[in-house]
Amino acid sequence: MTTTGTTGILPQAPAFNWPDLHQLDPVLGLAAVMLIAVVAASILHRLLKLPRLTGYMLVGALASPLGLGLLRPDDLTGWKPIIDLAIAALVFELGSRLRPRWLIDNPWLAASCVLEGLCAALAVGAVLVWLGAPLLSAVLAATVAASTSPIIVMAAVHELRPRGQVGERLLMMCAINSLLAMLVLKLWPLLAMAGQESLASDAMTWVASALFVICGSFLLGLLGGWILDRATRLSDQRSGTPVLQIALVMLASTLASNWGLSPLLTLLVAGMTARALMGHRLTVEPYLGSAGAALTVLLFISLGVLFTLEGVHMVWPWVIALIAARLVGKGVGVALLARPSGLGWRQAAGLTLALQPMGSLAVLLVADNFRWSEQLPGFDLGVMQALLVAAAVMQLTGPLWLNLGLRRVAGECQEETAHAA
Repeated sequence: MTTTGTTGILPQAPAFNWPDLHQLDPVLGLAAVMLIAVVAASILHRLLKLPRLTGYMLVGALASPLGLGLLRPDDLTGWKPIIDLAIAALVFELGSRLRPRWLIDNPWLAASCVLEGLCAALAVGAVLVWLGAPLLSAVLAATVAASTSPIIVMAAVHELRPRGQVGERLLMMCAINSLLAMLVLKLWPLLAMAGQESLASDAMTWVASALFVICGSFLLGLLGGWILDRATRLSDQRSGTPVLQIALVMLASTLASNWGLSPLLTLLVAGMTARALMGHRLTVEPYLGSAGAALTVLLFISLGVLFTLEGVHMVWPWVIALIAARLVGKGVGVALLARPSGLGWRQAAGLTLALQPMGSLAVLLVADNFRWSEQLPGFDLGVMQALLVAAAVMQLTGPLWLNLGLRRVAGECQEETAHAA
């Protein structure tokens, strides 16, 4: 019953409602959530020993429609360029830490980097097909599921500071399987047209497009690394190096997106090129300085806001099967070449656990917004929902997997542990 325009009825006290931040200034809303996230993450880390990254994502999930409803995923659309910048900064730093020469010196390691992703994809794809998923959708879901999130891995490496070959292999493997996932996503329209009459005529177009993406991204990355080297030599202010790096990241990622190239490959190559040219002169600070740290907090809050359990009551068997198959597949892929590549069994177990954070980065860097269904036409909605829920769960628990694998099992974080003590 409404009281509008009615006389003789006492006004009722309004019920308490949580503040609707998305109706306020979007900057004000996210700033308030960021403030709460930093404080809450520190408290959770101190009391429960939870990684701070998990704290940021938990606050984001609490502010999402799944929690208190303070923020909605649509509120992040306007922030996507800034979120992309945070992702790009971490990917560039990942590239600067890679050592391609290691793959040449240890060909068994190169084979292991491909094999672990392949085994994970085969295991996930087989399980999804067995559960009744369409073949092409199962292939795409398996490809995304095979990748490890570079952003969660890099942010966790900042916090854990591992020292050893397990941590080095983790960076190499997550870079390679993310690149492979990105390439399959770029070729998805071609796969989606399988069986159509126009496939033969369009195949060469898509192959040429893939070659353009790979070669163009590689050349743009080389140019970006060279420009950073030249700019650093011309600048005599050491404090300005992080500013130059952020400027390069913005320039390279924007050009790659506008030209239809791969920002992921471009930034990885730029980081590797800058390291090769600059050597020890390239000092990549964690998160590229304080501004980058703020962007990273915003990024992980956004991951929490995007956390979804929608439809989980319908797809939970697929979600559990996907996560379990991925764990087994990566474990088998790492174990098969562990000894030939110079890895002990305990290290192999730690690496398998550290590879578990599932990455949606490959999708975010080829999408114009956060709506996967608009970017991947023909993808079965049930399979997509299972993949979204599984990715959300593995991202939210990702820092815990990394802590377990790198610190507890592989034992590569003694320095950090001693410092904390």
